[in-house]
Amino acid sequence: MSRPRQSRALIIVNTDFCSSDGDVGLRPRRGARREAEKLSRVLAQLSYRVKLLHNRTAKEMEVLYQQECSREHGDYFVSIISSHGEEGAVLGCDCRPLRLSRIFHILSAQNCPVLAERPKVFFIQACRGAALDQGVFVETDSGQPEPDSFSEYLHIPPNTAVMFACSPGYGAFLNPAGSMFLQALLAALAGEERSLALSRMATRLNAAVALGCQARGAYEGCKQMPCFVTNLPWDVFPFSAAGEALPSTDMQGGMEEEEEERQKPAAS
Repeated sequence: MSRPRQSRALIIVNTDFCSSDGDVGLRPRRGARREAEKLSRVLAQLSYRVKLLHNRTAKEMEVLYQQECSREHGDYFVSIISSHGEEGAVLGCDCRPLRLSRIFHILSAQNCPVLAERPKVFFIQACRGAALDQGVFVETDSGQPEPDSFSEYLHIPPNTAVMFACSPGYGAFLNPAGSMFLQALLAALAGEERSLALSRMATRLNAAVALGCQARGAYEGCKQMPCFVTNLPWDVFPFSAAGEALPSTDMQGGMEEEEEERQKPAAS
């Protein structure tokens, strides 16, 4: 009896940034690397086949999503992006923006038939504005939000849900221990919340971040509010495994990281 196809997860984490001329333009994102590795292990334990990549340029990130159009997929496609960002875009390690609308266009039913009927779930850990742009551990890399930022949501393809770490116009907190948002996601995936419908899980994440987290130091008391956007027409349970979670010592081919990882950002 053939083994059912595994759902796929693509995780991209950018921690070190330099422009094409070699100038370091943005601060390193301490804590993001370890956090992404924990997420990849948890998803592998939930029977996902995980592809984890570090420090990719905007163009390389775009190509990665194009490659998903020719992959074999199970019931779900999950993608986590952890990087600097601005409203409507995430930044590659070359400091260049990749518009989220471009990613959604690549994975649309017209361009990616293999994922047309499969739920696609995105978690975006990146700034969406400069409202918190002076903190030591705040990702303060973008300008003011665009007046028509809501139009970005119109590009989300059918059967897609996107959860942002913060609301439009605001920054996303990160410190060496990790980010408020992805730490809450890790706790949910490792706990009972993983059995919930995605919309209910997102509500729990909102509460965990908005009510249970706050900045310290110079920004003592500052808060962060995630934002969940979906056009899924029904409840989905992407993290509710049919059986027991896989042992942490046996990923069953769930990782695709070996030759992909690079220590330094590449120029475009």
